[in-house]
Amino acid sequence: LPGPPFTHQQMPRKMVYYGQTSCEQDTERYLDVMKYVFSCYKKEVPLIINTMGWVKGEGLLLLIDIIRLLSPSHVVQMDVCDWKAMAPLTPEHIHLRAGLHTKGKQQPKCKQLDVDAAESWKCSEGEDASVPQYKLLYVHPEFPRAGVAGEARVHSGILRDMSILGYLGHLQYPDIGAVLPLHSLVPYQVPFSAVALRVIHTDVAPTNIMYAVNASWVGLCCIPDEVRCQTDGPVLLTQTPVCDCLGFGIVRGVDMEKKLYHILTPVPPENLRLVNCLLLGNIAIPNCVLVGQQGIEGEIPYVTSDYNYSI
Repeated sequence: LPGPPFTHQQMPRKMVYYGQTSCEQDTERYLDVMKYVFSCYKKEVPLIINTMGWVKGEGLLLLIDIIRLLSPSHVVQMDVCDWKAMAPLTPEHIHLRAGLHTKGKQQPKCKQLDVDAAESWKCSEGEDASVPQYKLLYVHPEFPRAGVAGEARVHSGILRDMSILGYLGHLQYPDIGAVLPLHSLVPYQVPFSAVALRVIHTDVAPTNIMYAVNASWVGLCCIPDEVRCQTDGPVLLTQTPVCDCLGFGIVRGVDMEKKLYHILTPVPPENLRLVNCLLLGNIAIPNCVLVGQQGIEGEIPYVTSDYNYSI
């Protein structure tokens, strides 16, 4: 109703940087993140939970987990025209059906987890066995092409880039008419020893970690543990934490001699004092930010159009 998300950005009350555009590779962490964020909801105002469009296969099972774990008062199910594959998500259906990580009433088996993960999800076995109490609002469109798959992914990528650009707009000085390129903005200097580092979406060898981090989009996060540096190199986390994210930034450069990250971010200094962790995910800086920088002669660092798909 108020327009596309990038036009009315606000700092959320609670935020976690998941670091990927799809949760398919790590559904356990997705549910852990959802529970962590939901834990701060005080029920003083109505809450709308905007679920994903992934409703086939494991996506549907994950949706059943979400409904079971968050216990909503209403579920709005929007069907797709001429597609009858998805059953109405009635309370009885959710009660009986096994999810991806939770059990249904008459389903003895669910996806196997390792020992630690199974321990954290034990609550699903001892849950109240009663049927969930929510009202299902079922909407079935009568017009063709409603909810046609395929177009959403392209649109979501464009909207994501627009959201990042809108966020980076806060780096600009309001009293200057022209838009300043990244290399004209003054970054913060952050010592290696002040923040822990973690790449979320893939394994990176410690010797290559700085190549991955340089010129990347990072979540500025706060982990409860104190960051302790054993060496003069970067502090590396062995697991991805589920923790508060206070905003985002771009690692504009890495000074290996002075052991400093150079970070551009619109996060205010009073919040930056709480940041002790940088999380790097699979979210790219929009190409136009790098390509559209004025005043650079020759090749633009980290950008190339001279490549071959056979390499």
